[in-house]
Amino acid sequence: MQNKPKRGKSPISKIVLFLGVLCFAVGMFFILRELFFPKAYSDTVEEYCEHYNIDTDFIFAVINTESGFNANAVSDVGASGLMQIMEDAFLWTRKHLNAVHTDIEYSDMMTPEYNIEYGSCMLAFYYEKYGSYELAAAAYHAGTNQVDRWLYNGDISKDNFKISDIPSDTTSHYVKKVMWSYKAYDLLYD
Repeated sequence: MQNKPKRGKSPISKIVLFLGVLCFAVGMFFILRELFFPKAYSDTVEEYCEHYNIDTDFIFAVINTESGFNANAVSDVGASGLMQIMEDAFLWTRKHLNAVHTDIEYSDMMTPEYNIEYGSCMLAFYYEKYGSYELAAAAYHAGTNQVDRWLYNGDISKDNFKISDIPSDTTSHYVKKVMWSYKAYDLLYD
């Protein structure tokens, strides 16, 4: 019996296989990107980010970290909506900041548009006050009084800020999660 010489795959079948694998990989990239780092409510986020002059990827990162884009989320401590806004933060924002809709009530924080507006307004204020997204996220989580106290006591420094310097483990962990998500949004969408 004669052994038949083995024939390799034809160049065309190799190209077809390669293109199939490539299409699958690209499709999976987009599916996984949308699953883990969605940009739901993008029109609303873009509108208020432009109005308050804050990066959209940062707002998406906060929403993703806070509620995973669940507009009906309510935390154990009573924070509501996509950006998990507490009632006292809502009232302070409505009174002191230039929020567009000042005639709404705290119960309206379950409405994505209002929640995104107030959260974006607060974060833009914190970013302007502290000069960094890390400190803005820390203020969003722990409150401005706490961040001001850490700055005053020398626990953290605006000029030489490191997340690891945050005295609160929970706030440090939160800021790390937000900033990781922020970098992921920037990398995956830009």
